[in-house]
Amino acid sequence: MAENFDWAQTVDRLKIAERLSAQRPLGMARLNVCIQVNVDGGATKSGVVAEHALELAEAMVKLPNLQLRGIMSIPDDTPDFEAQCAVHKRAASIFDAIKCSGLAGLEHFDTLSMGMTGDLEAAVAAGSTMVRVGSGIFGRRTYGTPTP
Repeated sequence: MAENFDWAQTVDRLKIAERLSAQRPLGMARLNVCIQVNVDGGATKSGVVAEHALELAEAMVKLPNLQLRGIMSIPDDTPDFEAQCAVHKRAASIFDAIKCSGLAGLEHFDTLSMGMTGDLEAAVAAGSTMVRVGSGIFGRRTYGTPTP
């Protein structure tokens, strides 16, 4: 994977970051990565818990073939705008805490990737710099048995 992409936004463990760095071919630009943070604390969600995000960032900035660019979050799906805003503000505060930590290697830490089709307004209001609007462009996903 590390040779086929410019970005990976779902890095939530040091083991994954180390593997991406090790597999990035020599001569290629550093792979841009975001730490996926589980801002809701949901057991079924991927992402590092908020309390360990800075610790993961400290380890990731030392990896030679990665460029830590920011954090990414996918909150629980809710139509409640105020609830959306609250979760996105939590993600923004985690981003700010890492950015203001004084950690060396954060010269390009500029990406707060949060917000999808159903909550992009709340995400932008909370400071998102990258939204993911797949359903708004391609339509909702259908799950189940594919038709022949």
